[in-house]
Amino acid sequence: MRRVLRGPWELLKRRFGWLVLYELRNKVLLAPTALRLRRFEDAETARLARTLNRRPTARVATVIATHRRPEALLRAVRSALEQTVRDQVVIVVDDGAGLPELPADPRLFAVSLRRNTGVAGVVRNVGIRLTASRYVAFLDDDNLWEPEHLQEALAALTAPGGPDGVYTALRRVRPDGTDMDVLSVPFDRRRAAHEAFLDTNAFVARRTRALRFSRLRRTPEVLPREDWELIRRYSRGRRVAHLARPTVRYLVNPGSFYTSW
Repeated sequence: MRRVLRGPWELLKRRFGWLVLYELRNKVLLAPTALRLRRFEDAETARLARTLNRRPTARVATVIATHRRPEALLRAVRSALEQTVRDQVVIVVDDGAGLPELPADPRLFAVSLRRNTGVAGVVRNVGIRLTASRYVAFLDDDNLWEPEHLQEALAALTAPGGPDGVYTALRRVRPDGTDMDVLSVPFDRRRAAHEAFLDTNAFVARRTRALRFSRLRRTPEVLPREDWELIRRYSRGRRVAHLARPTVRYLVNPGSFYTSW
């Protein structure tokens, strides 16, 4: 029976891509979790907007999602604030664990969700919705940017006939700080249906209604991850380009799904 079913499955994978098929399965099986989390996201966005009094506004908003990594978070925040692009706001969104003392900088805002969700997409969505900017960038609390990351991304985005979104190359580093390799894959929607090479730490995009993360509750066993889903969906009808210079230092967790990149 397995052999009989395997043939059609292989044909579907070749035609549509295994990541696309897995995501379709996720949307069918996990839809109820997304509905509940959307209500939570809406309520938290409204509550936190009241505490901020105004939407932080700049040319680009950087969203940093965090959870129980105080020392790493401080390094990530510093790498965001030290960008050569100064017309920026940085919003840190804590997934219900509490925040350490952060640098005093008028461009930096920090909020905490009232409870832990364990869903990175919801945490990032709150940050997107609390800010006002033409462009949005993303940085996780255990990764770092080179100082020119935003400058290079915005130069490409604002060039005549430029794309709607760009992602730079990733310099992957081991937990001991040594370089592992550089991940640099030109954008190809067809290839992205078969390979997971997209990561939002390197992604900077024009703000549109499509710039929202999946709210599905993706346990560690659920593939693909929300990074892949966002960029592939955003690229439907919009142009996404790759910049080959590595401007992100990406920590490779030994348990990461992407160690086989």
